[in-house]
Amino acid sequence: MYRSNSALSESETEAAAATGRRIVVVTAGGDNPNILINALAARFSDIVVLQEQPESKALFVRRRARKLGWTTALGQLATMIASRFGKRFTRRRAAEILRTYGVSADKAPSVPVHRIVSINDAEGRARLTALEPAVVFLVSCRMLKPATLAAIPCPVLNFHAGINPQYRGLMGGYWALVGKDRENFGATVHLVDEGVDTGGILYQSRQMPNRADTIHTYPLLQTAASTDLAIKAVEDALDRNLRPLDIAAPSRQWYHPPVWAWLWNGMRRGIW
Repeated sequence: MYRSNSALSESETEAAAATGRRIVVVTAGGDNPNILINALAARFSDIVVLQEQPESKALFVRRRARKLGWTTALGQLATMIASRFGKRFTRRRAAEILRTYGVSADKAPSVPVHRIVSINDAEGRARLTALEPAVVFLVSCRMLKPATLAAIPCPVLNFHAGINPQYRGLMGGYWALVGKDRENFGATVHLVDEGVDTGGILYQSRQMPNRADTIHTYPLLQTAASTDLAIKAVEDALDRNLRPLDIAAPSRQWYHPPVWAWLWNGMRRGIW
């Protein structure tokens, strides 16, 4: 049964030490993380999820404004709010993607979930340490602060809905389409370092979105088509066989499009 615990049980801690192959997934939750958690749970026997509380929109805007200015930050927030209303129109396409790749976005019934405020606070780090993971897998969660990353003694992997290093950050698939770089619409599993999606690249996949896809379904398509990447990367980490790829390409970090850019690309080019 899917469950949420406020503390780790003694038996769970002992089990972690006994198997030595525990995989801890850190996420803020959602359909896309559920797809990967289900895929990993079908392949590996010892999966635990640490689920963070989502960040507030106010914190998001303040942080983004410090980097890009208030006008751009508020424009990006407007895109997030406006695009949410369009989600109802993509349900059929979302269901089609799940069927096509044979994946499920339902919560994994057999995977224990421990709710935390943040992986970067003292409690979050203590929970993670107590689980004694062999691999930590990040998907849709906060960036790890240097102190958190330094406290993890095992490989840390991340699933990124974009092709690195060209499309680091957010909305990698969307920006590939906007940039007429369709061949780099895809996903990456990489090692985690202190940068934004700058760690060593382990595996990548490419997809071909159709006209029914939008900013809502791009990440779903990238995730559903890439479960094998997550499994391979975790297998490599457990077997101590991680081999980052040597990829020479321009590196750039991307963000949500501000609402005026999103509307322009949608109305003039059909890229929503």
